Amino acid sequence: MNNERYVRGWEKLKEIDGKAGENVIESLEDIAPDFARLLIEFPFGDIYSRPGLDLKTRELAVVASLTAMGNASPQLKVHIYGARNVGCSRQEIIEVIMQMAVYAGFPAAINGLLAAKEVFLQERSSSALCG
Repeated sequence: MNNERYVRGWEKLKEIDGKAGENVIESLEDIAPDFARLLIEFPFGDIYSRPGLDLKTRELAVVASLTAMGNASPQLKVHIYGARNVGCSRQEIIEVIMQMAVYAGFPAAINGLLAAKEVFLQERSSSALCG
């Protein structure tokens, strides 16, 4: 696991998703360790590490995509957290999710908004514990 793609991907994963991303990888290691490795190397080591888009733009694109899919709530929550972690405001995230109602339908947008609400509530309760 010390190849360049893996190391670059692991660092990018931690930068974007922090502990939430690490938890996803850990949850896969006992059932599909090769898939966990690929998840680090390809999306994070190859794609997220490319020049051309900043992390904020990349995360907003992922939030839009996962919202439009309509069936990826756990991954959507991780990426909403990631979007917040790289500087996206709550309003930007909400607007991107609402925009998906036009292209993916109201049910997908509602599910996305409910996922965002859950992440934002978690943020509030975490900051209340720390503050």
